[in-house]
Amino acid sequence: MKIALFSDIHANLPALEAFFNDVDSRKPDIIYCLGDLVGYNIWPNEVIDAVRKRNISTIAGNYDFGIGRMSDECGCAYKTDTEKDMGKISISFTNSLVKPEQRDYLRTLPAHISVEFQVNGDKLNLLLVHGSPRKINEYLFEDREEKSMIRIMEQANADILCFGHTHKPYHRILNSGTEGNDHFRHAVNIGSVGKPKDGNPKGGYVMLTISDNSSITDRSSIEVEFIRFGYDIEKAAKAVENSPLPNEYAEMLRRGY
Repeated sequence: MKIALFSDIHANLPALEAFFNDVDSRKPDIIYCLGDLVGYNIWPNEVIDAVRKRNISTIAGNYDFGIGRMSDECGCAYKTDTEKDMGKISISFTNSLVKPEQRDYLRTLPAHISVEFQVNGDKLNLLLVHGSPRKINEYLFEDREEKSMIRIMEQANADILCFGHTHKPYHRILNSGTEGNDHFRHAVNIGSVGKPKDGNPKGGYVMLTISDNSSITDRSSIEVEFIRFGYDIEKAAKAVENSPLPNEYAEMLRRGY
């Protein structure tokens, strides 16, 4: 089974449209969205409508959660006063744009999606979250201590944990079993469609492949493919510059940070 996973569109309609064009050409069996449809650009309603039109199963990102409740907080971990001030403008602007029907949709999105596979004599649990299983806005960076990551996945009963939020893609394989009794777990950050932060401005998503031979005892039996695609970055950047949003967000799109 080929499972396409995407996240963190952040109201970037040109990126979302390019993603759909790319993913359609690869013919996945199912598509899931891991949240953060809105924020930082001018098309929150259009992005929501495009995802809904395709009946894509979607979970709430921290930005979706806040905007769904018309909050002035998005749960973002801004590090400096400048970032906080910029963030307040984005939240206020997004709240002014989102329409009642679209806000209702954001407010009712689930917190996670859990899928159990039964293959090769094993149960294989796939858990989709936005930040982490513990908290919608917890950042699971690639350098998190291995013991901590294993503990989070064990507590959530996740053999494959897929998440977004940091906008930085990676795949870590961790062995939580004992000697002679392997239990491989996969932690997969799927990156960002509309606001990459890994130095590559192209949009990104993941194609996860689970076969009838996939197993928790075979570290290589689950395939994780990171896919990047081009889109009209200037259209998205100029939309920011022609709006009340800070121009810095346009430069972030151009440079991928």
